[in-house]
Amino acid sequence: MKVLQIIPQLETGGAERTTIEVAQALVQGGHEALVASEGGAMEADLAEAGAELIRLPMATKNVFKAWSNAGALKRLIRSRGIDIVHARSRAPAWSAFKAARETHTPFVTTYHGTYNAKSSLKRFYNSVMARGDRVIANSEFIRDHIVAEHGLSEDRITVIPRGVDAGRFEMTEAVRQRGRDLAAQWSLPDGAFIAILPARLTRWKGQLVAIEAMGRLKAMGAELPLLLLVGSDQGRFAFQDELKLAIDRFGLDNYVRITGHCGDMPAAFSLADVALNPSTDPEAFGRTAAEASAAGLPVIVSDHGGAREVVEHAVTGWRTLPGDAAELAKTLQSVMMLDTAARNAMGVAGRARILERFTVSALQESTLRVYRELLE
Repeated sequence: MKVLQIIPQLETGGAERTTIEVAQALVQGGHEALVASEGGAMEADLAEAGAELIRLPMATKNVFKAWSNAGALKRLIRSRGIDIVHARSRAPAWSAFKAARETHTPFVTTYHGTYNAKSSLKRFYNSVMARGDRVIANSEFIRDHIVAEHGLSEDRITVIPRGVDAGRFEMTEAVRQRGRDLAAQWSLPDGAFIAILPARLTRWKGQLVAIEAMGRLKAMGAELPLLLLVGSDQGRFAFQDELKLAIDRFGLDNYVRITGHCGDMPAAFSLADVALNPSTDPEAFGRTAAEASAAGLPVIVSDHGGAREVVEHAVTGWRTLPGDAAELAKTLQSVMMLDTAARNAMGVAGRARILERFTVSALQESTLRVYRELLE
């Protein structure tokens, strides 16, 4: 097979990582993997996977440039004998859709998010992601959203959850040593019960909910964990300032740390006793919850979106009402009251769930199966 994946850029992100993982599987299977993109920080990863980058301005939302992109893709499909076109983002998907239809090439889309629509025009713009000959949803939640939003028949949709590199998150002695080095870098106190919230600093990821939950615990006179907010503000300085004001308002200066970006999340997870994913908007999949489970941590997630499919309540973690700081506080207090053996048992069950349902190899095999079925 010769498969052309389309994505705007190759910067850090779930869609970008999945693009590279599928390219890797194609090459390892003796197929040819091409990616049309503007490129970015993950170009080296794509090259290491053995795929070819076709540099085109795929991030553009300019109608005239998109029309030009469609022509360039059409020429590429014909000159390279492309068998499958796979689009992973709305703006370039329109160009890819036009090129695939005019060359009679099977067209696949992956619906990576909810793509909320507040107008009929925006809904039409989003609809290109439901126009594939086969549409891949990265969770059951997203499948149901596609059916409700676009009226697409379920038999056109294949659910392929995001994959986690479980080997990377195995708690080996090398990972734990990197964790000890990180603890020294962050000046973490010895023996603290640590709750980690790994997410970029943006409002819907729920950092303010977690801080309020900590404030409620303090007001109750309960024991407090050390909360690590691990993630980049990506230039959202105003929101980080808001977080700091909330920390100060609840008197949590000694209990909440904003660490910034961490390039070694397995090491960060090795420091923690529990992970939080209190998103106020539904996650399409819940990658950080899955990675924390792969690292053997019990996880508290908001009970909506794809994250609720990752965590089995009271078995691998807990689900709480989205945006409910009181329930999050109560759940966090319950976690702290568990003995270490009970928490570890939940972590073991969580990792087993990831290995069973959410691996990179499963994502790769399922995606290539979609390609083969279309060609057959």
